[in-house]
Amino acid sequence: MPDTPFRPFETMLDEGAALRLLHEATAGADDGELFLERRRSEMLHFDDGRVRTASYDAAEGFGLRAVRGEVAGYAHATEISESALKRAVATARLAVGDGGGAMAPAPRATNRHLYADLDPIAGHSFPVKVDTLREIDAYCRDLDPRVVQVSATIAASCQEIEILRPEGGILRDVRPMTRVNVSVIVEQDGQRQTGTAGGGGRIALDGLLLAADWQAKAREALRVALVNLEAIPAPAGIMDVVLGPGWPGVMLHEAVGHGLEGDFNRKGASAFSGLIGQQVAARGVTVLDDGTIPDRRGSITVDDEGTPSGKNVLIEDGILVGYMQDRQNARLMGVEPTGNGRRESYAHAPMPRMTNTYMLGGEANPDDIVADMKDGIHAVGFGGGQVDITSGKFVFSCTEAYLIKGGKRVAPVKGATLIGDGPQAMKKIRALGNDMALDPGMGNCGKAGQWVPVGVGQPTVLIGGLTVGGSAS
Repeated sequence: MPDTPFRPFETMLDEGAALRLLHEATAGADDGELFLERRRSEMLHFDDGRVRTASYDAAEGFGLRAVRGEVAGYAHATEISESALKRAVATARLAVGDGGGAMAPAPRATNRHLYADLDPIAGHSFPVKVDTLREIDAYCRDLDPRVVQVSATIAASCQEIEILRPEGGILRDVRPMTRVNVSVIVEQDGQRQTGTAGGGGRIALDGLLLAADWQAKAREALRVALVNLEAIPAPAGIMDVVLGPGWPGVMLHEAVGHGLEGDFNRKGASAFSGLIGQQVAARGVTVLDDGTIPDRRGSITVDDEGTPSGKNVLIEDGILVGYMQDRQNARLMGVEPTGNGRRESYAHAPMPRMTNTYMLGGEANPDDIVADMKDGIHAVGFGGGQVDITSGKFVFSCTEAYLIKGGKRVAPVKGATLIGDGPQAMKKIRALGNDMALDPGMGNCGKAGQWVPVGVGQPTVLIGGLTVGGSAS
């Protein structure tokens, strides 16, 4: 496969004409850019022995932005042409008016590449993908006679972007993404339970279509389903909770990460607003947002404003040291952008968003953490959750959890939900394991109607005194 298999946007829009129109849109503005995007995505979903969905989508367009102070004018179109850009200029200029702002400094340049310039959709033919899904289905059913239904998904996409800056710089990025998911339903004595496993990243499909990879996902999905067949109703009350490593970091992402995004803090809408330099977590707790990890789902070579992604420390040894920033909020708060200006597509304006958000590990043995807890809940898998940014209060449902009595696992539990608030939970952390791990590559984050891929991670974590909502059955 060629390294650069894509045609440049110059074949659709003259660079000189685009720059003149961008200057017209941003004259007197503080900032602005022309964001060009071409995206292709393919998804095959195999369910109950046949292909249920096979979709291919392609889209392209531009977004033009002019920023002055706290106001941004934004216009977008699906037609990449000079005439469409001229129409967008009038809309974008509504934010600028007759003002005479000084243009913010340009993003610094980078030659770094965190993932390959490749189109993962083209790497394997449609029949090969369908045959792989059939093999996954057959393999899962052969693993255990209690398997009554199998679902599997192969998804791949490629996003090409170009960002034209008013000072004349062009930044380009080609962003591949792949994922394979496996889900099984098992039945025993009239009870059914589901288990799911999956993952991927900014990589080709090659490794994900190898039998060794998807078979491991299938076995993990079956393991979770069988564990839940044996689950007893979860108890309710205030108790100690141990969170497992890796994907349970989604609670950190929701309950803490969103509260550390710059726009919420600039507006005073976060539970962490105005707390820079203060202790917001237990000593030993360090949290980072890192968009620079090669091939990870949440990584970006440059953000959607052209700023190189960063490895940003947010909380260090329990002290709040920084927020995640896009260019506009950073400028208004008098700090530097952190490479977190992200948007779902050309039809959306950028805002501060997470990339890969994780907590560093400690020195404790994970088994010792569980043993020392005595009684409580050990949560190792999470489903959906909700958080209120202003208060930090959260609710998360567990997909795999265990009741701990006397420092030992007594039984798996079902119907457990964890309830608390992020700032208080961070201060109640009593132990950090030496097993920090990132999730397998399956996270999506929603904010203000926009969705972007993200990563999460953490070690085994002991939190003292969370409210556990139990099962009703």
